[in-house]
Amino acid sequence: MLKPYLLLGLLALCADLVVAQSLSNCHSHGTSSFCVGPDGKDVPVTSSSVAASTTSASTPSPVAAAAQTAAVTACQLHQKDIVCVDGEGKEVSVGVTGTPTGDPPAQFTGCHSHGDKRFCVDPQGNDVPVAAMGEAAHDEHEGEEKPGAGAKSCHFHAGVEHCVGADGDAHEDDLGKKCAGVRRDYNIPLRIGALFAILVTCSIGVFGPMALSRLRGTKTDGVIFTVVKQFGTGVIFATAFVHLLTHAQLTFANPCLGELSYEATASALFMAGAFLSFLIEYGGSRVVARRGGPGREECKREDASDGPDEARGEGQRVGSLASDRDDRLSVVVMEAGIVFHSILIGVTLVVAGDSGFVSLFVVIIFHQMFEGLALGARIAALRGVSTLVKLLMASGFAVITPLGMAIGLGVLQNFNGNDRSTIVAIGTLDALSAGILAWAAIVDMWARDWLHGSLRHAGPATTAVAMAALVLGTVLMSLLGKWA
Repeated sequence: MLKPYLLLGLLALCADLVVAQSLSNCHSHGTSSFCVGPDGKDVPVTSSSVAASTTSASTPSPVAAAAQTAAVTACQLHQKDIVCVDGEGKEVSVGVTGTPTGDPPAQFTGCHSHGDKRFCVDPQGNDVPVAAMGEAAHDEHEGEEKPGAGAKSCHFHAGVEHCVGADGDAHEDDLGKKCAGVRRDYNIPLRIGALFAILVTCSIGVFGPMALSRLRGTKTDGVIFTVVKQFGTGVIFATAFVHLLTHAQLTFANPCLGELSYEATASALFMAGAFLSFLIEYGGSRVVARRGGPGREECKREDASDGPDEARGEGQRVGSLASDRDDRLSVVVMEAGIVFHSILIGVTLVVAGDSGFVSLFVVIIFHQMFEGLALGARIAALRGVSTLVKLLMASGFAVITPLGMAIGLGVLQNFNGNDRSTIVAIGTLDALSAGILAWAAIVDMWARDWLHGSLRHAGPATTAVAMAALVLGTVLMSLLGKWA
């Protein structure tokens, strides 16, 4: 009578042992016990199965141990992290690109090591980093911003990725690695295409006003040209302060440079650029006055005299010539400031990471278009200058940013925007260019047009339109400063 019961007991015990042999990596979630089944998913178990599984897991066969060491299983999504179980029964975090959505893969296989870091292979064949719970799982592409990393906002300045957290504080994790440089995979064809797009945009911007001035009935001192010139004045004014001076201050604040012994370095270089512009224009005007006859003040005194009409006419002619020479010198100084920072714009656009390249490219398209309009309008308004010289001046602006991009392509894999010498060079050129363009915008363009030029006695309508164009240029260029 006992034999059937003994037989049933033996069968139940064997069933438990079979189940136990097929389970592994037993662990707990709260008060419930789970083991990993043959399909890699968690299976709820009873206490007897857990004991048997634990006994079985404590003495695994070589084959089972090798298979389990080479994979992490029982993967589940906990909040924003994928948590799996490794061969030792410990929970590990699996790092994936972006924020995980839906059910994660049941397991990650092909686990291996790169140095002191551990990686496994996802179902798509990609390496994913694996780390013990409590440690951050970093991708092998250090420094690249994950699309799903909403905790921080990243953008590029001078080829360097600046990331700011939701609390407004900059993330300076792994500072030593970042200062040593970040290796990225760049989309080269995209950058080559952007080079030609920038060339076309710069050419349209700078040659457009010159072509407009050749149309019949268009005067360089008319309303249309006045609007273009004042819009350009606002563009150059905003470029000096919002773009260049701000970028210089950000560059010198780079933690890879260390703490500056003189905190006002960017401002001091800005003043040096403005003072350099003053010296060039002052010295040039003295030379022009000495070689070309009387200066402006002498001509004004002659105009105000009670002499014959012929004398006054001659004074006006000589004074106009002196003014024309001063205008040429002012345009040359302004173009020099634009050229300096346009080279940097080209280099830093190319070396920016792919994650921020397209948005930065769009901003620079508008940036260079507006600057081209500003410079082209001043070149077109020059008197006593041959068409060939005007074309050469405009061509210099049209090709300088693409030239900077070509330089960037040449140094793409070796460029390190966090290198100390690179930081100093870029910050210095940005600050000097800001000073030069600030002088050109305020003194040579703004003050000369409004305090000493045609707008001083312009009618209400022309004054209102010119003022609106000036404000529009300033506002639009300042707005672009949010992205570049």
